[in-house]
Amino acid sequence: MFSKACEYGIKAIIFIAVKSRQDERVSLNDIAWAIDSPVSFTSKILQKLVKCNLLDSVKGSAGGFELKKSKAEKIKLSQIVSAIDGDSIYKGCGLGFHDCNEKKPCSLHYKFKLVRDDLRTMLESTSLLDLSNDINNGITFLKQN
Repeated sequence: MFSKACEYGIKAIIFIAVKSRQDERVSLNDIAWAIDSPVSFTSKILQKLVKCNLLDSVKGSAGGFELKKSKAEKIKLSQIVSAIDGDSIYKGCGLGFHDCNEKKPCSLHYKFKLVRDDLRTMLESTSLLDLSNDINNGITFLKQN
């Protein structure tokens, strides 16, 4: 459903939020390893998140990426998706048509619209703090063994 960049971006910022709760700043290499992503690809994603002010980057020997708890509380998944992929997830056609719309719908249009509306609701109501709490409590995981 999400682009690869968006999947990795969500995983990366959740990982950073979890580590930040433990008062740890994390390096690019640690993030890439934790989410099974190439370092250069991860770097580009993190740059987008920093540019959109969703993530903090500290330079220097003690530097790395971090996220304050107060910020994680306010960041919704929809903001992360938007920073990486824009709003295409809310507009795409279920069959991949470019001109699918209310006036000229594909055969999946109305069913897919319901799915997109539910997705938007979930993304707009789920905070980064919610997701990092679930990982800290052992309810969910970022990496499958």
